[in-house]
Amino acid sequence: MNYVDGFVIAVPTANREAYRKVAEDAAVVFKECGALEVVECWGDDVPPGEVTSFPMAVKCKDDETVVFSWITWPSRQVRDEGMKKAMADPRLQPGDTPMPFDGKRMIYGGFQVIVQS
Repeated sequence: MNYVDGFVIAVPTANREAYRKVAEDAAVVFKECGALEVVECWGDDVPPGEVTSFPMAVKCKDDETVVFSWITWPSRQVRDEGMKKAMADPRLQPGDTPMPFDGKRMIYGGFQVIVQS
């Protein structure tokens, strides 16, 4: 089965277009490095929780929107090799333009697919 990297971040709502551009550019790199699919989802119905929630997990502020993303890879091995290549790619290196979100509040992880319907 496939392997999935998942991400949740808070993005300043005013930075939606800048984030979309960065995500599109990064998707090209990940796909060149073996990813099958890159999906970026802008929060539309992401309620705050009382105990836990997406907004709480990333310390989302009033002027921010939760973004939920994932990259699908054919396997963990392809992901490990592809992610190493992607992270070394100059197109993903910090440049003169700051990232349109606070990466310190990103949560992420790799997941084995156990059900796919």
